[in-house]
Amino acid sequence: MRSTPASDIVLREVTEADLVIFFEQQQDPDANWMAAFTAKDPTDWAAFAAKWAKILGDETVTAKTILCGGRVAGNVGCFVAPWSGQREVTYWIGRDHWGRGVATTALAAFVEGVAERPLYGRAAADNFASIRVLEKCGFVLIGRERGFANARGVEIEEVVLELRAEGRRGADRFSGEARPSPQQ
Repeated sequence: MRSTPASDIVLREVTEADLVIFFEQQQDPDANWMAAFTAKDPTDWAAFAAKWAKILGDETVTAKTILCGGRVAGNVGCFVAPWSGQREVTYWIGRDHWGRGVATTALAAFVEGVAERPLYGRAAADNFASIRVLEKCGFVLIGRERGFANARGVEIEEVVLELRAEGRRGADRFSGEARPSPQQ
């Protein structure tokens, strides 16, 4: 697939209208399998809406909508994980935008705007695409843990990656290209 120019990727505040698209994206069974650590029931709109109301009402959470060519491609965020007490990144990209560099470009722009370090990212150990996105943004593997994956109904291995202050900044990878617009 063709890579999306970084200039086509924009991060902006999440709007109520975005939530409907995020919910639709969450219905993809292959995306759920890859993400693994998902909602218990991705078809439960009430639970989804309650989760996003909590996210948007929490001043310690930063969440952005990812636009690609003007269309909602997904979301990216950062929160203090209750299981670790550490600041972790999260992202979800709709299948229409897979394999074109959207996740990498958006995450790189996002982490550039987050001053706090270290940041952490997690992925199912077999989700090579997500692990690669994190690595391209400067995250390094620091460990492995096991956790229950709702989307798979079993406990699986997950990898933990860290972005340190002295680590390469993800957006530096875009030298020579137009940079994504963070619109924060």
